[in-house]
Amino acid sequence: MTGLLAKAGLQLVLLLLVAPFLSGIIKTLKARLQTRRGPDVLQSYRDIFKLLRKGMVIPDTASWIFSTTPYIVFVIAILVGLMIPMTTTDAPLSLFGGVLAVVYLLALGRFFLALGGLDTGSSFGGLGSSREMTISAIAEPAMMLAIFTVALGANSTNLSEMAKVAVSQSWKFLAPSQMLAFAALFIVLIAETGRIPVDNPATHLELTMIHEAMILEYSGPYLALIEWGASIKQLVLMTLLVNTFFPFGLSSDWTARGLGLGLIFYLTKMLLLAFLIVLVETTNAKLRLFRVPELLMVSFILGALALISTFLF
Repeated sequence: MTGLLAKAGLQLVLLLLVAPFLSGIIKTLKARLQTRRGPDVLQSYRDIFKLLRKGMVIPDTASWIFSTTPYIVFVIAILVGLMIPMTTTDAPLSLFGGVLAVVYLLALGRFFLALGGLDTGSSFGGLGSSREMTISAIAEPAMMLAIFTVALGANSTNLSEMAKVAVSQSWKFLAPSQMLAFAALFIVLIAETGRIPVDNPATHLELTMIHEAMILEYSGPYLALIEWGASIKQLVLMTLLVNTFFPFGLSSDWTARGLGLGLIFYLTKMLLLAFLIVLVETTNAKLRLFRVPELLMVSFILGALALISTFLF
């Protein structure tokens, strides 16, 4: 029990510290590619601490759902992060759920965030919630198909077992099923984190925003928890992508040497994926809203083809 708490504590600290740092790196890289100065990599920490010190403006029409949603979103993001292998193949909470638990917990957080947007009666909140549910209806099945492709090779839906088998068997990315599943999950990552071409996290235009519309009424510590939870969710999805298809560097134990090497490999892979995300955002324009389901259907088809190809090849 003590060992489990120690593992969970170490991974929790890693989640809380690396998530804002990764968001800052993405913003900085994006600004540099667009020949702008932009914020430095520590700006996300400053934004969170500033919001935690500010007061809150709560709408008169808000109920307990509005006040509870930030805590639910934040806690769910942490729970999902503790179920996914980050630096070692042994996730702290791997025994409490596998792929299905991760997908459904993420869906639960999204559901409460949509309820929080609807709760105040704001037209913008309802607009964002409706769009979010539309996108998630296609993104979730695509995510499950992509991960199940890897789960079939490991004969388990437990993410720790999948990581252990992937490391021992040295799965190759050039396999058709792996390439298709990676492409499907990458598109889902773009959609779930609200990035271009699906959404623009830097805009507040009512005709284009999705995630920002749902949290438009939040302020102060509530907004800090939601933003922090969103950065943790982004880190979790990126971790799921790199450690599912590129498990290189994952340590098999929780020793100091193993954790150190695993952390170096992990941060390197995350930086490369962050650069890929920034490259996609910089070289693409924001899609019209009615074209977003078409992009997600491409992800679903790629996931389905990846799953089928595991039986054919």
